[in-house]
Amino acid sequence: MKRTALIFDLDGTLVDSVPDLRAALNRMLGEIGGRELAPVEVRGMIGDGMRALVDRALAATDSVAEVERAQDRFLELYQAALVKLSRLYPGVDETLQSLGAAGALLAICTNKPQRATLGVLEGFGIDRYFNAILGGDVVPFRKPDPRHLLAAIGALGARPNEAVMIGDSENDYSAARGAGTPIIMMRYGYLRVPPETLVPDSWLNQFSEIPDAVAKLDRP
Repeated sequence: MKRTALIFDLDGTLVDSVPDLRAALNRMLGEIGGRELAPVEVRGMIGDGMRALVDRALAATDSVAEVERAQDRFLELYQAALVKLSRLYPGVDETLQSLGAAGALLAICTNKPQRATLGVLEGFGIDRYFNAILGGDVVPFRKPDPRHLLAAIGALGARPNEAVMIGDSENDYSAARGAGTPIIMMRYGYLRVPPETLVPDSWLNQFSEIPDAVAKLDRP
């Protein structure tokens, strides 16, 4: 069966968001007397939503703060500069445009909050390619729970055997395997486990390789 529903993660798959996330975290930490986080530290904290990101930042810097206030301040700072320093990975815009033109239905399935997700997509001008966008706070489940991915597939009017998950992390992998959906993994993303512990349907180095990888899934 031809795979016509393509579900994408956001951070680490479409966008290298570490620079803006780090800038907001470090400003928040600076306001409460915490040390700055290095890019590699922030990279390892991404993937489970904004609250988990702030919790990990506070723990890593031994910062004493009221957690809810710190989370709110971080979100305020991040929302004000979602795409100032971040960047699209090479080939993202062109490949999304090509996939849509070929008749694929595209969706976003991310643990990032919906408002920030929409802001990032709009900031880079790629929101127009997506038929459905499901942030981590618009459904009662988040990756690695497969029901988050299944909700995105359903929002496209598709079935799991018509879909492919395209991501970069162990959360994307687990959600896809739980949903019974093939998973294409990008090597350049924010994976926090050894890559040899995962067996996706494809490992890719470049976003532009996605159309060929999807086509291979359709071959008998």
